[in-house]
Amino acid sequence: MPTTAASDATRARLLDAAESLLLTRDVDAVSVRAVNAAAGMNPAAVHYHFGSKDALIGALLERRLAPHWQDGLQRLTRRRRAGDLPTVDELVDVVLVPLADLARTERGRLHLRLLARIVLGRRDVGFVSGWFGLRPWIALLRDAVPGLPPAEAARRLLLAFDLILQTLAAPDGGSARGRAPVRSLRRFVVAGLSAPI
Repeated sequence: MPTTAASDATRARLLDAAESLLLTRDVDAVSVRAVNAAAGMNPAAVHYHFGSKDALIGALLERRLAPHWQDGLQRLTRRRRAGDLPTVDELVDVVLVPLADLARTERGRLHLRLLARIVLGRRDVGFVSGWFGLRPWIALLRDAVPGLPPAEAARRLLLAFDLILQTLAAPDGGSARGRAPVRSLRRFVVAGLSAPI
């Protein structure tokens, strides 16, 4: 894929156009052709710059969501390297708090729905940010729950992410957006991640 300044500007225009369209239409109703047209690009631009519609959505999510978790994940990873092991509660908060904040705005709910589509559908969209992969989370969870095998840590994390996304990205997610439901969700996820083996 091209990486020049002009290419970066084109990618940004395509991402902005896709996001604007997705705010007003269901993801299945937004075609690659519509994104190209809205961005004022030729019909092959999305495929040239991203490869597919899913990869375009993945790049949009990465651009919008990675900053929400990057600092938290880096902070916990630095602490881990220094020997100060984060707790399960802290791991959950790094994920859940930003997602619950996103659920409060229309644009944030769009991002949650798109993320749920990718994660729950187990679609490979070529994420490059560390936050979107399981490896750093597995290491942190295994330190917080001694004796937890890597495969079990991965299973628990996938279940936790799935539950959080299903709850917050649901069409009726308004019922899960208040403080009490998010606290209940947090307690449930913490209990599941830290359950005995």
